[in-house]
Amino acid sequence: MTLRHLFCLAFLAFSGPLFAADAQVAHAQFLPPDDNNLRGEAPEQQQLLQVTEYSVVLGNQRQSNQQPIPITTPALLRLKGKPLNKGGAVTQVLISFDSEGKSLKKPGYDAASRTLSLSYPAASYTQLLDLLRHGPVYCQFLSYPNGHVWADLHSGAVRLR
Repeated sequence: MTLRHLFCLAFLAFSGPLFAADAQVAHAQFLPPDDNNLRGEAPEQQQLLQVTEYSVVLGNQRQSNQQPIPITTPALLRLKGKPLNKGGAVTQVLISFDSEGKSLKKPGYDAASRTLSLSYPAASYTQLLDLLRHGPVYCQFLSYPNGHVWADLHSGAVRLR
């Protein structure tokens, strides 16, 4: 085996974890300032996903036979992609929209279905679609021992022309 072959094998053996760690560090730049020191400890859980496809679901449902008839029209964005971080397992993100935007649900990750659930105010719908149309788009989820949770969708680096 030549020196070149050994170098290639060594590179392949070690590049996966290195690239995964680089991906986590590169996406940490999208976190807001930690003025309240909520992220002082290392996260208990990290998920980083590169979005590869999305679909839009606009529903119309009648939940019961109550009078007056309560009809709701839920909107849902379903994102699919590939995990980028070491130990990452998330493959799907479900984004629901709250028409009032007063009390959004806490971001959550379900390991059994490998699904991250996010909630945004309805006013963010157009912005999220615009972000998805001009990819690449990434989703990250972090949970900390103190109960703090952070989740976001962000673009990749865009070079100006």
